[in-house]
Amino acid sequence: MKHIDNINHIICVASGKGGVGKSTTAVNLAVALLKRGKRVGLLDADIYGPSLPLMMGVEPGTKPKIKEQKFMLPIIAHGIECNSMGFLVDPKTAMIWRAPMIISAFTQILNDTAWSKLDYLIVDMPPGTGDIQLSLAQSVKVSGAVIVTTPQDVALLDARKGIEMFLKVNVPILGVVENMSLHTCSNCGHEEAIFGSGGGELLSNEYGVDVIGRLPLDLSIRQATDAGNPVVASDSDHGAAKAYMALAENLEKQLELSASSETAGPAITISDD
Repeated sequence: MKHIDNINHIICVASGKGGVGKSTTAVNLAVALLKRGKRVGLLDADIYGPSLPLMMGVEPGTKPKIKEQKFMLPIIAHGIECNSMGFLVDPKTAMIWRAPMIISAFTQILNDTAWSKLDYLIVDMPPGTGDIQLSLAQSVKVSGAVIVTTPQDVALLDARKGIEMFLKVNVPILGVVENMSLHTCSNCGHEEAIFGSGGGELLSNEYGVDVIGRLPLDLSIRQATDAGNPVVASDSDHGAAKAYMALAENLEKQLELSASSETAGPAITISDD
């Protein structure tokens, strides 16, 4: 298993299905880790539908500079090193590629980007359990995966598939993020679980993983992301930003627990038998 020497931790942000806010979570998590004093990179692994350039507010048409006729210099946005297929092709271009081409493109973006020394490389995975997920897990050492879901049953069904896939390729599950868990009316303050409740706990109990984040369904998150100015970067006092900061803190705690369990030696019991 290859280890990228200048990257301490590669973290997958994944989901079993699209539309659960995975990319928004990945972007705001990256900014939250940066605010915690970490050196952070962000890799958009969704070859078919890259969204990182828009979400990070990168000027359309911006392309990575080339070093030594091979390596791409990452684009810096909000203090984070970024790379994405969205920087390399016209936004209107449909990527009508078969699996081998997709895997080759992803591998090249991962390995041929001249990342600086990073504490974290956050990888925004495409939805599902396909070729990119397997290629990443089998080619480089991944510190762990974060599974993003919404509370409703259909999302939980697909989230289970994502967890099962990572477990089969020996990637630790660092936790579940329950997105859009609660909506607070901006007019009257009434709170409502529009997509249901308790979904994160169901996955937690079933797989023995923690719910490391509960993120609100909030208009400000969408507006900030569409404007290329993630809410953690643009309004650190907002309740949603604080939820992402809590997610970043919990992620780091889970990594510490995962590392300690890996280094712990076997327990030796001595008896008179």
